[in-house]
Amino acid sequence: MFRKKHKQSISAEQNKMQTIQPQAPIKASTHPPINLNPFIPSLPKFKDKTKINVRYTLIAPYASAHIYWDNKLKEVVYDVEEPVLNKNERKILELIKQGMYEIVNVNVLAEKNQEQILDYIDKTAKLLITELGLKVSKATYNKLFYYFYRDFVGLNEIEPLMRDYFIEDIECNGINTPIYVVHRLYRNLRTNIVYKSMEKLASFVEKLAQRCGKYVSYASPLLDGSLPDGSRVNATYTTDVTSRGPSFTIRKFTKIPWTPIQLVAFNTLSPEMLAYFWLIIQHKFNILITGGTGSGKTTLLNALTFFIPPEARIVSIEDTRELNIPRENWLPSVARTGIGLTGIGEIDLFTLLKESFRQRPDYVIVGEVRGKEAYVLFQGMASGHASISTIHADSVEAVIKRLETPPIELSPTLLNVLDVVAIMTHAVVKNQETRRLKQIVEIVEVTPDGTAYTNTPFIWNPADDRFYFRVESKVFEKIMARYGISKEELLKEFQIRTKLIYEMYKRKIFDFYEVQAVINEYYKDPTSVLKKFGLV
Repeated sequence: MFRKKHKQSISAEQNKMQTIQPQAPIKASTHPPINLNPFIPSLPKFKDKTKINVRYTLIAPYASAHIYWDNKLKEVVYDVEEPVLNKNERKILELIKQGMYEIVNVNVLAEKNQEQILDYIDKTAKLLITELGLKVSKATYNKLFYYFYRDFVGLNEIEPLMRDYFIEDIECNGINTPIYVVHRLYRNLRTNIVYKSMEKLASFVEKLAQRCGKYVSYASPLLDGSLPDGSRVNATYTTDVTSRGPSFTIRKFTKIPWTPIQLVAFNTLSPEMLAYFWLIIQHKFNILITGGTGSGKTTLLNALTFFIPPEARIVSIEDTRELNIPRENWLPSVARTGIGLTGIGEIDLFTLLKESFRQRPDYVIVGEVRGKEAYVLFQGMASGHASISTIHADSVEAVIKRLETPPIELSPTLLNVLDVVAIMTHAVVKNQETRRLKQIVEIVEVTPDGTAYTNTPFIWNPADDRFYFRVESKVFEKIMARYGISKEELLKEFQIRTKLIYEMYKRKIFDFYEVQAVINEYYKDPTSVLKKFGLV
């Protein structure tokens, strides 16, 4: 029933599917059950890669992911398992799909909700089956319906990958080479999906462009856009640009991002680091998160937003929607590219950021600073707007160099409004690729010649994979001076919040909304929260 590379045990749900017996030819009725948001499992970690063998549902009850160690390839691979069609079923599928291409109204699909779309596809398919005089059993139709959904409503072969909560990136390098994915736990994995036809891959890139509201052609072969769900797409259309043929990379938009407590569970950072961030965010200090591509900057940024006081107004500015902040008083803004060669109608980060300060935000969040918008951001910091953002750099020195040189060109003295730099890094721990918060660096002073004096209260030691901290904090001193809090009182609060975060981790409180509820309640009534967790 499912496409597999070798013999493996099948889950009870999948096994149940295999035993469906053919029935009488179908009649018009509601569409077969299909669950596009199945339960998200808690996946195990493996010290030994060769022991990895996990399977979970992507589109119930039809498509599953199977991640396992492949002895021939000597690596961990990712197989998409879908209903297997026999020769006759494949022939019927292509026949019906050909008819559907001619009569399915794409505009109608765009106007309907998910359930209405499934009903529309169902009725259209059944109409064609009747008109063509085909005999199709219920079991066969259920399998066919999955492919109708996948290819007309979804994104064809990669639709199951788009539905995988754990996948961050989907990468296609051309024809006759497997698609690779970046998995949140198991990192870079080759899949069993391969495009073997140049024409088919080019057609799919065209489909991606249409879904992004863009256009690609031989004259304009590069695509940079966003899918309706917020996922970012970069693609090429011709062999002139990429020798293996059309290619694409999709950076998925995460509807449910990692919570701060989950990052503790992954050992990305320590409870002390989170307690530190909680205090400085509450007291409106400015944070810049740095690191290389895919080092976890946006993941950390999203996690830190949990600590923003519940009554605060947040304005976020991004070029591609990646943030998901669990609160109502949040205004998300996304940049828009222009039309044509002249870029008519373009709204860039600089314009959005400039306008955001007129919307009376308590906190300004910029997904990533790359150009002239950095000047507006730092001016906002100087005028008292607490700001959090990310930038590509691997050290404080590299951050200052990027901010001082074109295209940003900030005055070094303006950098003094920045309080904290958090440096994320890729790391290999016990032969496992992972992410770590390498350092938290406080900016003490930046001189006119660009020399930075810093203090580093937190550091990750790769030798033993542990985090170390010291109590001496220049930002804590600023909090004490600005808010009239004694050192004893502040350190006590730091210890209490560290214990609370660790207790949430021990109790496995990872749910997106539950974590935010505990933090919000602590702001309003800390004593009751501490009693609930046995900390008083």
